[in-house]
Amino acid sequence: MQEKNVIEFYVLCNSLKNLIRTGWKDWGVKKERIESVAEHVYGTQMLAIAMWSEFGYDIDIKKALTMLAVHELEETKIGDLTMFQIDKESKKQLGHKAIEDILSPLLKGQSIKDLILEFDKRETEEAKFAYYCDKLEADLQCKLYDEANCVNVNKEIDNGAKNDKYVQQLLKDEGSWSAAWLTFGQMRYNYDKNFLKVSNYAKEHNIN
Repeated sequence: MQEKNVIEFYVLCNSLKNLIRTGWKDWGVKKERIESVAEHVYGTQMLAIAMWSEFGYDIDIKKALTMLAVHELEETKIGDLTMFQIDKESKKQLGHKAIEDILSPLLKGQSIKDLILEFDKRETEEAKFAYYCDKLEADLQCKLYDEANCVNVNKEIDNGAKNDKYVQQLLKDEGSWSAAWLTFGQMRYNYDKNFLKVSNYAKEHNIN
């Protein structure tokens, strides 16, 4: 029944409203409300609209926005796993299995799955653009939390990120949690010049 498929898919996706982003929990963010995965998805889409508006990307923005709408769908099944908890290949395998289970009942499930696989491969301009939005949004949210003094990095925090020697060195070199996070993103995700420009602006200015 199509109406049953609609409701079941909606209810499943609705669970992302209550799934708190793991990274913020790991870093001990202190705030009345901490960002959920669903809020992150919204943030990536608003960032995409702004980047497309201001930098004139020649892409299918509707396709990019749809990619971002579904790019965390696997987390309804496997949770929000960070790079410090699971290796990239293992997460990909888990995620693709989850996506298959989630989308197989839908009439257009294969088309949605194809978009997610395209996003993961990052070969098309839309996929690369959406990927940059996904990563930079997290960097900007970190900056907002840092400006609001929601994290004390000098406090003993037991998480895979802070225990990583590279991250420890970044914290020492950059002088703040968000500056280290933004620099990490710049070095790891190979942003294009526009995303790098926005990241650097956030690093050098108060954004709230």
